[in-house]
Amino acid sequence: MELTELLEIAQKEGSQQKPVQIRCCIAAGCLSANSQAVKQQLEAAVTAAELAETVQVSGVGCMRLCCQGPLVEVETGEKVDNASSSASTDSQLYEKVTPEDAPAIIATLHGQAATVQQGSLTQPFFAGQMPIVLENSGKIDPERIQAYIAAEGYQALYHVLREMTPSEVVDTITRSGLRGRGGAGYPTGLKWATVAKAKGERKFVICNADEGDPGAFMDRSVMESDPHRVLEGMAIAAYAVGASQGYIYIRAEYPIAINRLQTAIRQAQHLGMLGSQIFESPFDFKIDIRIGAGAYVCGEETALMASIEGKRGTPHPRPPYPAESGLWGYPTLINNVETFANIAPIIRKGADWFASIGTEKSKGTKVFALAGKVRNTGLIEVPMGTSLRQIVEEMGGGVPDDGITKAVQTGGPSGGCIPASAFDTPVDYESLSNLGSIMGSGGMIVMDQSTNMVDVARFFMEFCMDESCGKCIPCRVGTVQLHGLLTKIREGKASLADLELLEELCDMVQNTSLCGLGQSAPNPVFSTLRYFRDEYLALIRN
Repeated sequence: MELTELLEIAQKEGSQQKPVQIRCCIAAGCLSANSQAVKQQLEAAVTAAELAETVQVSGVGCMRLCCQGPLVEVETGEKVDNASSSASTDSQLYEKVTPEDAPAIIATLHGQAATVQQGSLTQPFFAGQMPIVLENSGKIDPERIQAYIAAEGYQALYHVLREMTPSEVVDTITRSGLRGRGGAGYPTGLKWATVAKAKGERKFVICNADEGDPGAFMDRSVMESDPHRVLEGMAIAAYAVGASQGYIYIRAEYPIAINRLQTAIRQAQHLGMLGSQIFESPFDFKIDIRIGAGAYVCGEETALMASIEGKRGTPHPRPPYPAESGLWGYPTLINNVETFANIAPIIRKGADWFASIGTEKSKGTKVFALAGKVRNTGLIEVPMGTSLRQIVEEMGGGVPDDGITKAVQTGGPSGGCIPASAFDTPVDYESLSNLGSIMGSGGMIVMDQSTNMVDVARFFMEFCMDESCGKCIPCRVGTVQLHGLLTKIREGKASLADLELLEELCDMVQNTSLCGLGQSAPNPVFSTLRYFRDEYLALIRN
């Protein structure tokens, strides 16, 4: 396929768009609230009103404000601001839509007053965002490759294959400052360069989609909303490092994401954007999906590769690192969903553009799943360096019912609890680390004044205890003992000696466990002891 053919698909898709666009969220969260029936009733209402020639109803991915779903956006083309004579798109958001609301929404197109709950697309939750990874989420039909192509999809891959060498691609990613969005924040360009230089008969690219942190749904939403973006990023990475085979490792609990990825792979293969001689170049790249059983430890890269190989998903010591000896002993590049989703925009708009966003050491944006005791739960994408206060209190709307924000937990079970007094801290890798937490994959759980922080530490320790693979004794036994001590403290049966033992045991587990699961399991305990020690002492003394 030539560029002209790609542009013809985009042009045809644009010419077929009708003046009025109605977008209904069909991501997992809204589907669970019956959004598929909402979409069907909207289509029926359009037909009944004889508006099928001018109104198009589409199912789209996550529209981000999940707490108000099912969401429907009605875009009625251009309106002219008489004061400035400027044209803009006129859109209205409807919240908590039921199938019975469909006729009333369509009636507004005839000028009738809306009787359905309305939302604002200019509220702080949306206004504070900078969508790069999520730029197509809630805008395009995730099951139609033509919709992705119309949004400049696969143009970056074409440009890379026709006009750039692999080393130039690696250099572009390096200069962009992109760091891995899976948790550790390792420089993406440096990892790509290591795999590119590694010697091997074969090389592999793996997308780690085994998202298992409690309260996290960022990667799931990207795959459900914009699957071709992930495939394009993987293909560009494969070209850069010299790989011909890719795998997406995804947990079975994400059936909608799996189905949409499978559909996207078939569509891309049909149009010659995956498979042999992509865009009529010498580059071949195939992507297969491997479905995991939901073990949290398989998010760790060596355990993930063991699972793909058909073995039990347990980690092994490093070195050697996957970049040198990974899948079946060959050099392997592993990045997560959000990292790959950043690649195409960087190629299209340039490394300098991406590097201009964020902070000195943390470039670009970050997607967070905002959950817990906060008014606006959902997905947000903000520039690195945005303060916790802006995220939680402005965009999140603070705690419902005039409650008081006590803390926010970032980084999942591997992260820490940050008190409200530190909410002016910018969200970047170094700042969160200094507070005793981590960026993690992007989970962000807000807690109010009713939350007992010992309960929080015990909950995450129980999670790590249950998810430990059992291969190493410090994690297998240590997490059980830590959970027992936390339970003893919570029940008021502990002494100060138990608190001292808790801290000693946390240090042991952190420094002697085999993989990141055990090494980071004590983090919630350390952070709650650092900022909320008085709650531990109160339970012991009382």
